[in-house]
Amino acid sequence: MMEINDSNFEEMVAGSSVPVLLDFWAPWCGPCKMISPIVEELSEEYEGKCLVAKCNVDEVDDLPLKFGIRNIPTLLFFKGGELKERMVGAATKAQIVEKLQSIL
Repeated sequence: MMEINDSNFEEMVAGSSVPVLLDFWAPWCGPCKMISPIVEELSEEYEGKCLVAKCNVDEVDDLPLKFGIRNIPTLLFFKGGELKERMVGAATKAQIVEKLQSIL
């Protein structure tokens, strides 16, 4: 799974030719652990159609501030480098897929 940080965001997310699902998380976050297997599954299921990546808020300074991340997990959905959708808190696979399908 791709890790996004302050130095590779522009290249990997803003410059992506496919939509991007970016999971803001932390290792100590219980709800993050709950959706992590879902995010991993989606990474495999949407390979080639969508980039699924993670951003550890404990290791990255600027991105959580830039996108106003106050609670985790937060999933951001990008298309053409633009933020299109946002989900805050634990969600089901069906809910995440619905948002993802809306940007494909």
